[in-house]
Amino acid sequence: MLHAAPDAGGPLWPLVVYFLAVLLLTGGIVGVSWVLGQRHRARTTDEPFESGIKPTGSASQRVSVRFYLLAMFFVIFDLETMFLITWAIAYRRVGWAGYGAMVLFVVTLLVTLAYLWRQGALDWSPRRPLPARGDSPDGVSPH
Repeated sequence: MLHAAPDAGGPLWPLVVYFLAVLLLTGGIVGVSWVLGQRHRARTTDEPFESGIKPTGSASQRVSVRFYLLAMFFVIFDLETMFLITWAIAYRRVGWAGYGAMVLFVVTLLVTLAYLWRQGALDWSPRRPLPARGDSPDGVSPH
């Protein structure tokens, strides 16, 4: 009844049995959870909870763009690591051309990191205004 085409490589019944087992298992887990689960609604049920710390403000407050920038930088430099690992695995096959390309890649990323650092994208300290002309940097007037 459920047979594959001659060139497909075998019968389909093991796949059908597998999918039925998956559906039965997930349905059983959800059903048991529904039967045995708690159905009460306390005042604190919908409150956010993180590591035992009580929430101090609204969960919909604005987040600094620095968090997103840091996340993007992490992804970029994480991908750099993956390229380096891939190159390290295949370094014998790619030879000097691969070595040169990887050196150029790393130098480009180091220049990018230096640029980000110079622009202050990695600086999380609050920015202080520059002192006015004639004022000393420590804020003490010379007069």
